[in-house]
Amino acid sequence: MKTSVIALLTLTVAAPALFAAETPEASLVKKGEYVARAGDCVACHTAKHGQSFAGGLPMETPIGIIYTTNITPDPDTGIGRYSFEQFDQAVRHGIAANGDSLYPAMPYPSYARITDEDMQALYAYFMKGVPAVQQPNHPSDIPWPLSMRWPLAAWRWMFAPAVVPTTAKVSTDPVTARGAYLVEGLGHCGTCHTPRAITMQEKALDDDESLHYLAGGAPLEGWVAKNLRGDNDDGLGRWSEADLVQFFRTGRNDFSAAFGGMSEVVEHSLQHLSDDDLTAIARYLKQLPPSRPSGASAEQAKQVVSEPTSNTLHNLQVADNLGARVYADNCMACHRSDGKGYAQTFPALGQNGVVNTQDATSTVRIILGGYTLPGTQTAPTSYTMPGFGWRLNDEEVAAVATFIQKGWGNHGIAVKPGDVAKVRQSLPADMLETADFDRHEGAVLSRGVQ
Repeated sequence: MKTSVIALLTLTVAAPALFAAETPEASLVKKGEYVARAGDCVACHTAKHGQSFAGGLPMETPIGIIYTTNITPDPDTGIGRYSFEQFDQAVRHGIAANGDSLYPAMPYPSYARITDEDMQALYAYFMKGVPAVQQPNHPSDIPWPLSMRWPLAAWRWMFAPAVVPTTAKVSTDPVTARGAYLVEGLGHCGTCHTPRAITMQEKALDDDESLHYLAGGAPLEGWVAKNLRGDNDDGLGRWSEADLVQFFRTGRNDFSAAFGGMSEVVEHSLQHLSDDDLTAIARYLKQLPPSRPSGASAEQAKQVVSEPTSNTLHNLQVADNLGARVYADNCMACHRSDGKGYAQTFPALGQNGVVNTQDATSTVRIILGGYTLPGTQTAPTSYTMPGFGWRLNDEEVAAVATFIQKGWGNHGIAVKPGDVAKVRQSLPADMLETADFDRHEGAVLSRGVQ
């Protein structure tokens, strides 16, 4: 009895501590972690096989390679000595603590829209919620005189917007407004998906009348960021809000599958966002008009892909069609003769926005090197397409790429062997020697896989 009374008294004293509300500081750090997820900070500031946020990831630019910086709270090699003001200057203004202008590979033109409240939360997270890692920053591999920083100040003055922590356009729909904030600001989607001018600034930072915003980016590291506007050929015109949300959460849907940098966005950022935020992003994207209003309608695109064409079933039986023969030997088992693939497993190729485009870089890159779709929380199975660069020459790859880009109602371009050679040269040589490319994409495949 005495023991029971003591235990009851102990529990009574301890109960307030056990059920105490989360402290304001802990709540702010937790919010900052979510903001960092939405901004996908980890993807750029973490090297392959490196420690989170410790930097060192090489990033290709037109003037050379730069390496991302250590943004852990280490006081000597990271940002541990940054005040909030210095942190804010770097993130939203593009100015380092020493006064240097940052390369616009840091998407501060988009981050200029981040709210003050989210900035405070982000700062709290990086100072209190991220483990400190002592790792010196890697100097950039940019030759002089392009390595001089002072021209960046002029670039920033001409092209970076003023810090206005609001969405570009006020929407009567709060869901769309939230989506605009996430897409145009924190998510910095335009950094990859918007074309750039010769002076390397994005042609638009929001949905203005130019129709440039999110209309598709230039090739970078062997991939092309797709058009996210309402075009039916290479955009999102045929996708519904539900299709988009499914893609954000799983990296796949009935139309396509994530690859390249987008798979990292899904893995590190999008799959961790709330259902409300994923819906907001989808709704904002779906209200963007086509970049080419004269393109095929959604009904026309649906009709074309549902009917066999002269470049699909018939050509698979034509002996002198090299592209058809290569497709039948290497691709048809997974993507089928009708190009429809298998939903949620092997992507459809007919009316796929990746191949139904005027830039075949991504198509060629995937044929040569393959890719592994990472598993997510709601779609844990990871599927791999093996690379065929070790067994197909440039002519064969060009032929099958052309066959795919023009089959099943697609309006893609014809690919030349020289186009394939350029992409091949950009890939690690050992990736093309055998189908065993686990060192690069995490897949373990044998030489005999077809």
